[in-house]
Amino acid sequence: MGQRTAIATFKELCLDSHPARGQDLTALGRFWAAATGCAYERGDVRYPGDVVGAEEGMGIAICPVPEPRTVKHRVHVDVATDRVDALVALGATVLREPTAEDEWTVLADPEGGEFCAFVRPAEKLSSYRTLELAVDAVDAAAIGAWWADVFGAELHRKSGTSWHWIEDVPGMPFDAWVFGDVPEPKTVKNRWHWDLYGEVPDFLARGATLLWEQPRWTVLADPEGNEFCVFPRT
Repeated sequence: MGQRTAIATFKELCLDSHPARGQDLTALGRFWAAATGCAYERGDVRYPGDVVGAEEGMGIAICPVPEPRTVKHRVHVDVATDRVDALVALGATVLREPTAEDEWTVLADPEGGEFCAFVRPAEKLSSYRTLELAVDAVDAAAIGAWWADVFGAELHRKSGTSWHWIEDVPGMPFDAWVFGDVPEPKTVKNRWHWDLYGEVPDFLARGATLLWEQPRWTVLADPEGNEFCVFPRT
């Protein structure tokens, strides 16, 4: 059976922010702008601002929320760097060093959110440093296949592992969207989510759940409960 036609285009990533008391409201946005090779655009006194890239898909909307982070990020990004200590200098904290099996370093951003860093030679780094979007899953194969269908993409699998991924997502500026099995189910709203361009009925017809509607976008959840926003095509 051939692949279905894509029903969505990637727009940008979004990250919830709830700074600790006394912490700089802009710290998270400034960190992610520097870590991903983008610029930081400050908002007003109520809004922390956004990470702005050279292309729309490179952006990260920083979203103020009333609830602090309480559990490990179920969605995170992987970044490339020539030195882990450069990320530490920006405000990250090392949580786990690389191992023989896992070549990456696990860090936390200024609000404690986990992410992974892959060290690359400086001459091989591009100006944009985001490599992947990673999503924990109860069934990585099933949810990976669901998103592959949404984007008309092929689902890949790393032999001997539970890792599945999709590439060549329309509008997505990084290399891959990765899904990996974890033992724990989703319990709270994700701190990271993604915005897409598309038509809401198309997602509902494929099994998405309507969560709520906003004046300019609609919030949906995929079959594992991961929140995402759909904006009408312009």
